[in-house]
Amino acid sequence: MRNIPLILVIPLIITFSCNKDEKFVLSFGSCNNQNLPNPMWKPILENDPDVFIWGGDIIYSDTYDMNLMKHNYNRFKNDSSYAYFREQTEIMGVWDDHDYGLNDGGVHYSKKDSAQSLFLDFFDVDLENPRRNRQGIYHSRVFKTGGSSIKIILLDTRFFRSDLEKDPSGKKRYIPTSNTESTMLGEKQWAWLQSELENSTSQFNVIVSSIQFLSKEHGFETWGNMPHEVKRMIDLIKSSKARGVIFLSGDRHIAEISSTGIENSEIELADVTSSGMTHSYESFTSEPNAYRVGKVISEKNFAVLRFDMKKNQITAEIRGEENILFEQYVVKY
Repeated sequence: MRNIPLILVIPLIITFSCNKDEKFVLSFGSCNNQNLPNPMWKPILENDPDVFIWGGDIIYSDTYDMNLMKHNYNRFKNDSSYAYFREQTEIMGVWDDHDYGLNDGGVHYSKKDSAQSLFLDFFDVDLENPRRNRQGIYHSRVFKTGGSSIKIILLDTRFFRSDLEKDPSGKKRYIPTSNTESTMLGEKQWAWLQSELENSTSQFNVIVSSIQFLSKEHGFETWGNMPHEVKRMIDLIKSSKARGVIFLSGDRHIAEISSTGIENSEIELADVTSSGMTHSYESFTSEPNAYRVGKVISEKNFAVLRFDMKKNQITAEIRGEENILFEQYVVKY
């Protein structure tokens, strides 16, 4: 009888880490019309992202017809270019108004529960996931890299949001409200966000909001339409002592980077706006933004955030077709 060698089986333990050199790349984009070509998938992949984040308006489907919304999601999900892109990188996201189902829509959109189910279906969210059994699409995820981590917090600025105050003069679409009972997130989401920030041990905390947080003078949708909610957010960031907070936003069909210091602190707060991917505000001329750094990009665009854990900084970039670099800004913490 032949001798059979003894094979020693040693358990293999695999630890996931995004980048061994303690760097992390996040790509970000919004405003994707499923009926138009999206030229951004190839240049995004050229930046070798660890994750891509949708900032809203994944499809354009303003409707009360959920069969039509489902059709629009499936049409885009089955697009060959996007299908290939999905195989190459992690994808997360939030919705904005046009994939929520109602232009500038908020709490009173009657189909929001059904729209939430379709949104979660698009992301292949498991039926046992907590997001399937609560109102709102907000959630978070932590990515570990080297000896540190990055927390990505995705907010729902639609499901609970109170009605906005229209400008009676007609000069702007909306004006800041004096009604302190109005809400951007709703109390349950606010309580969740407080816990997420207070319990975060991550070196960086990325807050994804479909609408702009800092820019507030243009008269369209912005957190600035609810000044008391802006104050609440800033107070929470300060009191939670969460490190490396940065906002990502979309919605506007332009790209820009905004930044400001927080009063009575050493915190710099930046908001990177990237929008849109298939179409943009090409006829843009100007609008005020006291917090803008650099220039406004009116060409089709996407954003890239490069996290350097050793230097404790984020390099924010606005890029376009052929991966052209439009704008760059470094946030140091």
